[in-house]
Amino acid sequence: MAALAEAFTARGHQVTVLTAMPNYPLGRIYAGYPRLLLRERVAGVRVIRTYIFPTQRANLLHRLASYVSFAGSSALVGTFLLPRPDYLLVQSPPLVLGLTGVYLSWVKRTRMVFNVSDLYPETAIRLGVLRAGTVLHRLSAWLEGFCYRHAWLVAGQTLETIRDIEARFPGCHTRLLSNGVDPSLLRPPSPAGGSSGLATRNGRCVAMYAGLHGLAQGLRHLLDAAEQLQGHPGCDLLLVGDGPEKTALVSDTNRRGLTNVRFLDPRPHSEMGRTLLQADILIVPLVRYIPGAVPSKLYEAMATGRPVVLMAEGEAARVVQEHQAGLLVAPGDAAGLAKALRRLADDPALRERLGRNGRAAVERHFDRRRIGAEFVQYLESVSP
Repeated sequence: MAALAEAFTARGHQVTVLTAMPNYPLGRIYAGYPRLLLRERVAGVRVIRTYIFPTQRANLLHRLASYVSFAGSSALVGTFLLPRPDYLLVQSPPLVLGLTGVYLSWVKRTRMVFNVSDLYPETAIRLGVLRAGTVLHRLSAWLEGFCYRHAWLVAGQTLETIRDIEARFPGCHTRLLSNGVDPSLLRPPSPAGGSSGLATRNGRCVAMYAGLHGLAQGLRHLLDAAEQLQGHPGCDLLLVGDGPEKTALVSDTNRRGLTNVRFLDPRPHSEMGRTLLQADILIVPLVRYIPGAVPSKLYEAMATGRPVVLMAEGEAARVVQEHQAGLLVAPGDAAGLAKALRRLADDPALRERLGRNGRAAVERHFDRRRIGAEFVQYLESVSP
C-alpha cells in the first residue's frame, strides 16, 4: 500500500492514509507515539494514525481483539477526519477491516477498492488458526462475501487469488495488483566487490531467513535442517527478525546445541536491503500450501541477486520455477531444505546463475513502481 501511495502522489494525486499506531511485529506501540490519535505528513502523504490493541500473542482471541480494535477506531476517526476520496482502498487481511471499508464508502459516498493479499478465512483454516465449520468460520465466510459484494473493485495480488474469487463470486469486478519490490533499493554489489560482512565467514555460506518469526513461517523446520547440516563444513543459518515464535525458537536452538544457527534482532526497514545483501542464500518458507499466497519477501529475495530456497507450493513456486530463480522444497520438508542448502553451498556457480535470473525477473516483471503506476493509470481511466 505504501508503494501505491507513492504512485498516486507521483501522478499529482492527494493521498490520505488511515492506519494504526506502529506496533508490528513487537506487539507494543512504538516509543514516541500516542495511543489514541496522531496526524502527520510522511513523504507528501497525509497520515492519520489511530488506536489499536497491540499484541504479540498468537492465540485467536488476542488477534481478534487487535483487529476489531483498529476496525472500530478507524471507522470512528474516518467518519470525522477522512476527507471524501475518489477511491477508498482497503487492505485485507484483516478481513474485519472490510466492514470499516464498506461503512466508510457508504458514509463518504465513494468507491471501495478491496485489496486482497491473502484469502481469508481459507488461510486461517490452512494454518490451523480457525476450525472449519465453527461459528467463527461461518461468520468469517459471510464477511468475506459481504466485502466482495460491496466492493466496487476487488484487487488480488496473485492470479490464483483472482481465479478463486471469480469462481466463488462470479459477479465480482476483479483486477490483478501484483506485489513487487523497488529493485533500486536492493542492488547487488558487483562481483568484484566481494562478500559482505555476514556472508562466507571463514569460507562458510550464510543462508538467511529475514522476517516475521510466526506460525505461518514454520521456522522450526529450518532448525531441523540446521541440525542435519551440523556436520557440513560450509553453511550457517541466520534468522533475522522477531515475532511470537522467536523466544521458543531460540530456546530450541540452545537445547539442541545448534552451533550453526544465529539470531539477529529486527532491522529498521531502511536497513533491510543492506541486511539481505549480506547473505549468500535466502530462504522463503511457508508452513503449508496456502492458495494464492506469494510472500512479498520472495520478490525482495530475488531482487538481491541471491538464490532463493522456497519452501512453498502454488503460485509462489511457479514464480521461482518459471524464472529459474532458486530451488524448490516442499513445505515442512526439513531434509529437502538441508539438501538444497548443501547443494547451493557447494556450488558457487549455481548460486550466481540462479541469483542473476531472479534479479532479471524482478526488473522485467515485479518492479512495484511500474506495477503501482499502471494501477493508478487504470483508476484514472475509469474515474467518475
